[in-house]
Amino acid sequence: MTDTRPWYSYINGRTVSILFLGFSSGLPLYTLIYLMQAWLAKAGLDVKALGLFGLAMFPYTFKFLWAPFMDRYTVLPIGRRRGWMAVTQLALFAFIGGLGMLDPKLELSLIAVVVFLIAFLSASQDVVIDAYRREILAEEEQGLGAAIIVNAYKAASLIPSALGLVMADSQPWQIVFWTVAAFMLPGLLCTLLAKEPVVYGEPPKNLQEAVVLPFREFVLRDGWKQAMFIIAFVLLYKIGDTMSTALSTKFFLDIGFSTKDIGLAANATGWWASLAGGAVGGIWMIKLGINRALWVFGVLQAIAILGFAWLAQVGPDKLLLSAVFGFEAFASLGLGSAALVAFMSRATDPRYTATQYALFSSLAAVPRTFINSSVGYIVAETGWFWFFIVCFILAFPAMMMLPKIAPWNSPNEKA
Repeated sequence: MTDTRPWYSYINGRTVSILFLGFSSGLPLYTLIYLMQAWLAKAGLDVKALGLFGLAMFPYTFKFLWAPFMDRYTVLPIGRRRGWMAVTQLALFAFIGGLGMLDPKLELSLIAVVVFLIAFLSASQDVVIDAYRREILAEEEQGLGAAIIVNAYKAASLIPSALGLVMADSQPWQIVFWTVAAFMLPGLLCTLLAKEPVVYGEPPKNLQEAVVLPFREFVLRDGWKQAMFIIAFVLLYKIGDTMSTALSTKFFLDIGFSTKDIGLAANATGWWASLAGGAVGGIWMIKLGINRALWVFGVLQAIAILGFAWLAQVGPDKLLLSAVFGFEAFASLGLGSAALVAFMSRATDPRYTATQYALFSSLAAVPRTFINSSVGYIVAETGWFWFFIVCFILAFPAMMMLPKIAPWNSPNEKA
């Protein structure tokens, strides 16, 4: 059944807090993907080295390993969830700003260490924000909450990819990185002002309970076979999309755009497209239900990949750059991501939200961390056009799993 209530009836202080925290969650990742990539490319690193730099971000893939620790312990007197959010946000502000003060030509090893620390802190922040979102929102708010956090997460990308790259055309990199880092502060302020969510059931009494019970419940719920299907689906649903954008800044620079061109295109179209994608994704998902949204949004995010292939053939056309940016933001990082987040949230047990959701989101990050590290080598062999065609083909294995994972006509479908 679908929800007939108007979407705006769900807007309240809880959903607004998710908006600010989602922005804070996305900023570090997109700083590493876009701003760091442009910084290192301008310093002379080749495409293969840039691809390998993705390995430094493996914490996004393994964050489920320390999620139970964050479930078990409290670090500040402001509460278990808010305490971890405040610690990670403050540390991210310091490390992101400090990254731009290093010299890529002389301190590349130290840069790799700092990038790893930023990724670790960012992944940890994601764990606790995802748990906070699942716990602070009522059941009927979860669908729109998923769309809001995806929308805010994507909107955060415009700071390093638009503002940061435009500033880099005329400002020293130190100023650029500290400016971007300052956008962590609104999320920190929201954390300090927000309320701690009510604990669902009893929190884990020890680390053994925090680690074992969430995984046992997930496997026993519908059996090993269905558990493996869910894991494979989460792993594959966005593999083509994440590969196609892994070195997008390098691609745009290679075909003749300046950092200013890229930044302005993202600012002109990406912002509005991401807002539209997140809003339409949430409202459309309420009407379609999560299952059907996975089908429709999956097809649209696959089509978005072909825009990059088209741009590779045409060359540095600014109008087409804006169109590709806009449609990719709308279809892939708006619609597709909203559907996947809603699916993963639905698949968690409220008693074990942090650990189970961390497992699912870690799996979703595998392509970005490990497979994307090989992207530079694939591009070196195939060229940009055929690389994007490969990414398009890789978008469909997950679609073939949908009849098993999310049947179109499921009688139990709920938005």
